[in-house]
Amino acid sequence: MTKLEMTEAIMAAKAAKGTSWGEIAAAVGLSDVFTTSVILGENSLVPDDAKKLTDFLELGPEVTTALTAFPMKATATDLVAKDPLIYRFFEIAYVYGGALKEVIHEKFGDGIMSAIDFTLDVDKEEDPKGDRVVVTMNGKFLPYKKW
Repeated sequence: MTKLEMTEAIMAAKAAKGTSWGEIAAAVGLSDVFTTSVILGENSLVPDDAKKLTDFLELGPEVTTALTAFPMKATATDLVAKDPLIYRFFEIAYVYGGALKEVIHEKFGDGIMSAIDFTLDVDKEEDPKGDRVVVTMNGKFLPYKKW
């Protein structure tokens, strides 16, 4: 089973069960954004977590196996900045962008996060294992107009 076939099977099961990304993530014990990214084929799960997901959605072992396969990440485009710091933001968007879109739509509806009515903060969090970069994006939700 390919990652695309895996995604299609999980999306169909999600719709049939009438469940949310958050409920699926809770069944696995991981965050909704990471779990959704896995389902969209950009990350993988360890076998035990893959089994939790497929048991929750009542899917077969071929889906469990596909969830554990290491993905080829960020294949949607070849246009990537060369600077390593900037590249990492592209990587975040490629790997987690689809998952963020799914989770935002589930929580807010069909729309976008404003980059005009928007703030972005960068903070440093000291950690004995290595200092952490904390990036907080805060944008107004803009629903698509219906007419």
